[in-house]
Amino acid sequence: MTITAPEPLSAGPAPLGETQAPVKLWLCPNDALPPAIAADLASHWLDEREHKTAARFLFERDRRQYLVAHTLVRRALALEAGLAEAELVIWRSSRGRPFLQPLPGGLPRGGDHLDFNLSHAGGYSLLGIVRRHRIGVDVEGLGRDAQALQTILTTFTPEEQQWVAGAARGRERDRRVLRLWTLKEAYSKARGLGLGLPFDEFCFTLADDRGVLAFRPPADDPAGRWRFLELEPVPDVLAAVAVPADEHGAPLLELHHGFPWSRATPHTIALPEPVGATHG
Repeated sequence: MTITAPEPLSAGPAPLGETQAPVKLWLCPNDALPPAIAADLASHWLDEREHKTAARFLFERDRRQYLVAHTLVRRALALEAGLAEAELVIWRSSRGRPFLQPLPGGLPRGGDHLDFNLSHAGGYSLLGIVRRHRIGVDVEGLGRDAQALQTILTTFTPEEQQWVAGAARGRERDRRVLRLWTLKEAYSKARGLGLGLPFDEFCFTLADDRGVLAFRPPADDPAGRWRFLELEPVPDVLAAVAVPADEHGAPLLELHHGFPWSRATPHTIALPEPVGATHG
């Protein structure tokens, strides 16, 4: 391995007892769950809306990706919440962001809040779960075609486009485009805005190898300061995580691989220091 809802987002204090809970990250390839097993789990765990969505896919590979991703969500949330997979009630905000329905009296395994975010691409699903604030994640493979990458590039700020142009054409430049894209997707998803937030309204300054050096948030960002993590959990697969910073110190992230059948020991990573600016 290479370690390379409710709206708007609240930046208030974390719930008591959850300040040091690690961020959980699951990376699951489609082949970690045989198709027959994925279909069987989905038949028992997914809700009516999810079943209707799965039935609309024209291609079996897309349907399989959906079933693996959404059974992953149900299984990982069940482990964190202490509920059976089919008991989880997943709502959507007015912008389509899914979130777990709160329970009166809190969750069986403690706390009253679990936020999650899902991304899938290139045969991988990436799921992030946090017990405070919000989380956004994104995963992309390095196999995007040149035209798609050029279209993505036009959505960036002039400073970001200039940084991309400073790399040699080909793989190095493609990697810079996708590093920025995954970070922007993760941030906008954590905000609950998705593609409703223009990507040229906020700007990242990145190290040439890996790491966010600076972040200029959009004017309407209530948090201002964020922790961003870049990963290459398997070769040629780029991932990004975004969580708002708070006063409770640097949290840890636990990276799990595969489908969560067991409590295998995860890889633990310290999230980087916050970047951004506090609006005055």
